[in-house]
Parts: sequence; C-alpha cells; structure tokens
Amino acid sequence: MRKSGSRRCSRASCTSAAIKTLTYIYSDSTAVLGPLSTYAEPHNYDLCAAHSERLTVPVGWNVIKEEIVDHNIGPSDEDLMAIANAVREVASADSANKSLQPELGRRGHLRVLPSN
Repeated sequence: MRKSGSRRCSRASCTSAAIKTLTYIYSDSTAVLGPLSTYAEPHNYDLCAAHSERLTVPVGWNVIKEEIVDHNIGPSDEDLMAIANAVREVASADSANKSLQPELGRRGHLRVLPSN
C-alpha cells in the first residue's frame, strides 16, 4: 500500500515511486534532473529510478544531473580539524594585523586607517 504523501512517477502507466524531479528550462535549452522536490509543481516531472536513468532530451539540449546528497553523512573528523585549524590561523593573523595598524577613528562598522 502506498503511504500518504508519496508521489508516483509522472510517466504514463508507470506506478513506481518518484525519486527525482525533472525541470525544463526552455530559455536555456536545459533539462535539470535533481533530487525529488519538496512539493509537486505543475511544470515539473517526478521520475522513478528507471525513467530518470533513461532520460533523453531534445537534440542540442544540455542535461544537468544533480546527485542526491545523503544528509546523514557529515564531515569527517579530519575535515572538522582542518576547518578548526584554518579558523585559528585566520583569527591569529587578524589579531596580529590589528596590532600593526593603529585606528584613527571609528564610526559604527566603518573605521579610518592611516594611508601608507
């Protein structure tokens, strides 16, 4: 039994569940195939796995395929450490630069620095 809120493939006589959404951008002669949109739109086409893999477009058109991103997979520990180290380096460089440049005046988010 189909669960409430699930969408079916837009292709005629296909009863498979939709997993991707196809959008045509006629002005750019481009077809965009991406993750299933949050809401069904009248000018988009929801496609099942089989129909999204066999997608063909008119001759001369471009196809952009956006892969489904698994949000359960986050950055690795190494990625997080690299980001933290980069932030520390920028913060220490910024504080070193502030001590070298005396401020002449400050108003709100603007400040005047002496010209060199």
